[in-house]
Amino acid sequence: MKKLMTGNEAAARGAYEAGVKFAAAYPGTPSTEIMENVATYNEITSEWAPNEKTAVESIAGASLGGVRSLASMKHVGLNVAADPLFTFAYTGVNGGAVIVTADEPGVYSSQNEQDNRYYSRAAHLIMFEPSDSMETKEMIKEAFALSEKYDMPVLFRMTTRICHSKSIVDCFDREEVPDKPYEKNVPKYCPLPVNAMEMVKKLKGNIEAAKDYSNNCKWNYIEDNGSKIGVIASGVSYRYAKEVLGDDVSYLKIGFSYPLPDKLIKEFSDLVDTIYVIEEIDPVMENDIKAMGIDVIGKEVFPISGELSPDVIRGAILGEKIETVEPDQDYLVNRPASLCAGCPHRGLFYTLGKKKDAIIYSDIGCYSLGLGQPYNAGDAILCMGASISGGHGLAKALEATNSDKKAFAVLGDSTFFHSGMTSLLDVAYNQSDVCTIILDNRITGMTGHQENPGSGMTLSGEEVEPADIEQIVRALGIKNVRTVNPNDLKATEEAINWGMELKEPSVIITRYPCALKRFSKLDKEEFPEAFKQSCYVDTDVCVGCRLCLKSGCPALAFNSTVENKSGILEDMCLGCGVCQQICPMGAIKRHENA
Repeated sequence: MKKLMTGNEAAARGAYEAGVKFAAAYPGTPSTEIMENVATYNEITSEWAPNEKTAVESIAGASLGGVRSLASMKHVGLNVAADPLFTFAYTGVNGGAVIVTADEPGVYSSQNEQDNRYYSRAAHLIMFEPSDSMETKEMIKEAFALSEKYDMPVLFRMTTRICHSKSIVDCFDREEVPDKPYEKNVPKYCPLPVNAMEMVKKLKGNIEAAKDYSNNCKWNYIEDNGSKIGVIASGVSYRYAKEVLGDDVSYLKIGFSYPLPDKLIKEFSDLVDTIYVIEEIDPVMENDIKAMGIDVIGKEVFPISGELSPDVIRGAILGEKIETVEPDQDYLVNRPASLCAGCPHRGLFYTLGKKKDAIIYSDIGCYSLGLGQPYNAGDAILCMGASISGGHGLAKALEATNSDKKAFAVLGDSTFFHSGMTSLLDVAYNQSDVCTIILDNRITGMTGHQENPGSGMTLSGEEVEPADIEQIVRALGIKNVRTVNPNDLKATEEAINWGMELKEPSVIITRYPCALKRFSKLDKEEFPEAFKQSCYVDTDVCVGCRLCLKSGCPALAFNSTVENKSGILEDMCLGCGVCQQICPMGAIKRHENA
């Protein structure tokens, strides 16, 4: 059976056909849809983990128990999982284990564009890099077989275009892989120092053995077109090169990218006079090939950052540029990213941004949109869950320098569960004067509304007891805790002022559901009136002061050509009432029972 699939769908299909029985992930673009699709296969127990570290630790346990298991995450998520990853490489597997890292050249929705091929080299783990959806599915299946053959978890590197582009996939029946019995083996599974030295010898020996596979597998091959110009490429870069250069050059296509096929590379170098290495992002293969004593052309002509494309390759190798119709810049209007109409974060950022003595450590997620205009409610971002730890250190620095500023940390509910809880424990334990604000919008928002421990629902749709953030905060040792509706500007300001005046740890929880989420039964019970009204502007009362625009709501408009009055796009308005509270004239009113 043939199907048109994205790479993420194909990865899930590969896991199904490979007989996987357990899978865990933390959502993050461009990897999110892998686990969402894995969850459609009833034969696989699929979970959203609180973070990537717990996902990898979970599949290590499932592997120990004898079943094939899969974890998936975006590139920066592998940083979170790095601690168990490196030691999982030492202990090896029982049932096969594959870890998918979805890299993001071009930094479309992340804080960096790191190249996770370095992890394969640092952790001594074999790696696959598919170039389309069909290869993704087939390589996933092969990765499980090699995981068990070489006794190690396998890294599987995808990139944005592979994850989200579609191609034809041949689908087959599921392979029912026999479960492997668990056998107690302390020297294998317990990396005490006395065991670790033997583990690393085994690991490096298996990587050395995998070189023979790399030189002879179907994923690495030469396409000899009789040209003296050669291209070595992996992943989507290979497809781009083929599109631009066709049969005018010869190719060494790399799909099993670590360890590299050294003999095949040397054989290819004897066929051609000039070799281009085309890869996203860093010169990883280029440097490894140069270390073999082979001269290649790489990042001296290709960009050192950003996503590759056929046009980039065409310009770098052929010096050609395809003529396109350029837009008239006079008609382009900058559109900064903004919070959605009705977003419960709006009231918080509007209020917090006015506090000039606040230094705000923000985090990764929708709340990073509070940094820009019109809120200016953010001063720093580091990584997922770092706002509380960063705020803690900032507070200690402000104390040491006798500053009058106040440290705030801002993060969301899913981020708090991901890696904020241990940071808050640090705050409670070491008693820093930081006010942490947890924006509980009842879902994992920016990645597409995945469930989390606080939503009361698992990935498979099972209802569970939701984690109570306020109880967790108090259990971690925070005595000063307030929960507010962020759409109530007066209550929100009172809470912020309360936090600013305290000289000890405090937490404010803003609790209101995301305007775009599908309400659960619990949501409907707790927020029965949410988003059931809309607002309008009484133009007879409006004086055109524009203060309402400071709410930053995309449902607001200002007619500067005729009336010089504010207006509301009522098909967008969800009636949160933030602009209504800002208006000094009372010109914004509600449609009752809308």
